[in-house]
Amino acid sequence: MLDPEEANYWLPVDQYIGGIEHATMHLLYFRFFHKLLRDAGLVKSDEPANKLLCQGMVLADAFYYTSPTNERIWVSPTKVTLERDEKGRIIKATDDEGHELVHSGMTKMSKSKNNGIDPQEMVEKYGADTVRLFMMFASPAEMTLEWQESGVEGAKRFLGRLWNLVFEYNKNPAQTALDPTALSGSQKTLRRDVHKTIAKVSDDIGRRQTFNTAIAAIMELMNKLTRAPLADEQDRAVMAEALSAVVRMLYPITPHICFQLWKELGNQDNIDFAPWVVADETAMVEDEKLVVVQVNGKVRGKVTVPADFSEEQIKEVALQDDNVQKFLDGLNIVKTIYVPGKLFSFVAK
Repeated sequence: MLDPEEANYWLPVDQYIGGIEHATMHLLYFRFFHKLLRDAGLVKSDEPANKLLCQGMVLADAFYYTSPTNERIWVSPTKVTLERDEKGRIIKATDDEGHELVHSGMTKMSKSKNNGIDPQEMVEKYGADTVRLFMMFASPAEMTLEWQESGVEGAKRFLGRLWNLVFEYNKNPAQTALDPTALSGSQKTLRRDVHKTIAKVSDDIGRRQTFNTAIAAIMELMNKLTRAPLADEQDRAVMAEALSAVVRMLYPITPHICFQLWKELGNQDNIDFAPWVVADETAMVEDEKLVVVQVNGKVRGKVTVPADFSEEQIKEVALQDDNVQKFLDGLNIVKTIYVPGKLFSFVAK
């Protein structure tokens, strides 16, 4: 029935992904037949898959009007015009024919309530990458996803910012290689953020499978990149490294735009052949740290000190802060509390 060598090469599969219905339908049969094959000596593994991801359901607003025969006529959300109050709540809904509709809330997309969203319509309106990005960002894979077209708009704006930043950088791209020893403090900080993001995204996608947090980390990094200067050669070298990393991290999620941007960044080979970006451990080492200073439980200052400073050295720097001095004036320090690398607190009477 089976070639044992072939069967044991392919099984168990690395990852099984299915919705809630799959858990009591296909997955049940999948496991049953695999155990039958195992008991018959045709496969060696106990389970047909190494990992299971049970994806959540997609929800959408549902609307209806009542016909003269008292029948509910469900109307597709794509054909509904909404009026909202200042808090974004729906106060009126009408369809293309002028019927005033009842909003029955967010519910699972289904044929019976006609609230399914045709992916092709969204792809034609926003592009496949935008729709993919929104669906992976809006919710953890195992949780329900509330379909909101405003969220799709936000995904489109983000990809627009990425596109614009690449073309802005290309007006005057880096001409020399990145030199970590020649970086200023702000350049080191930005590069540290780049490699911390690489480490987080790699872990979120590869181990945790939390694609929404991976995308959130890339968006946070992009906010910093759009504010970063491109004044000197090392500014541009750091930006070149950062954009190369961002495009590769987003490629599994938004492949079409990243395929094009990879070419725009001057790469000859297609991004399909590019290795996954790897975090540089040395770039993530912090040579400075920001320590919050409290006096009697209230924040009175923040000091930046070398990462290797001792508690006593940080105390001396904190005592030189003008605002800290003001709130300690006339008081005796009775106790100090130090949370390494984060907080220095004076208790004074």
